Amino acid sequence: MLRVRDLKCRYGTVPAINGISLEINAGELVALVGANGAGKSTLLQAVCGFVPDWEGDIAFEKESLYSLRPAQIVRKGISLVPEGRLLFPPLSVKENLELGAYVRYRRREHKEVAEDLETVLDLFPILKQRAKQPAGTLSGGEQQMLAIGRALMARPRLLLLDEPCMGLAPLLVLVILETLAQLRARGITILLVEQNARAALGAADRGYVIENGTIAIEGPARDLLLNKSVTQAYLGKECRV
Repeated sequence: MLRVRDLKCRYGTVPAINGISLEINAGELVALVGANGAGKSTLLQAVCGFVPDWEGDIAFEKESLYSLRPAQIVRKGISLVPEGRLLFPPLSVKENLELGAYVRYRRREHKEVAEDLETVLDLFPILKQRAKQPAGTLSGGEQQMLAIGRALMARPRLLLLDEPCMGLAPLLVLVILETLAQLRARGITILLVEQNARAALGAADRGYVIENGTIAIEGPARDLLLNKSVTQAYLGKECRV
């Protein structure tokens, strides 16, 4: 579904990604783990059109994403749950969710958007209870649910998540990962970027370990969990849930 080949990105003269190649197959949940500054978020931003100048190739369902604007990429079926959630705090839960469907409103899919809104609220019952509440008054876990729900309102076939477990209590991390398992069961392909390597690999089918802008190790998630070098570098006590 998603194929990245020899991707290189820079911020000014500073290289952020130095030739990454990876593939995500339809129906998979794939984890991308690594330390802060390794290039994980940059990769997601490049896929979504937020990095204006990159080299290599990014193809979604065999079509290149080169030079496409973010809105065009959303229309193709890719949605991002950004790091830090980036909600609109004064707007209500319902209004934040509706903003996730902005490209669909422009296609006059009003009935379908209303149906999807109910589906998302059923997926996150706590959001249904707080539909009229300002997003800024939600707890951290509730805000993360809202950020995921907003991305789902675009009806993605590929869902990208950037550090969805950051700052959450262990029980809420489990709730988020269980939600991702439900979404995968519904046919949504998922690329999960996460510093919490143990949690991410425990939920994933396959994984990639990124170091200094390159892929250091890749393979089935279960194998990476048992890999001694991965264990020593990323699966210490600070990563446990």
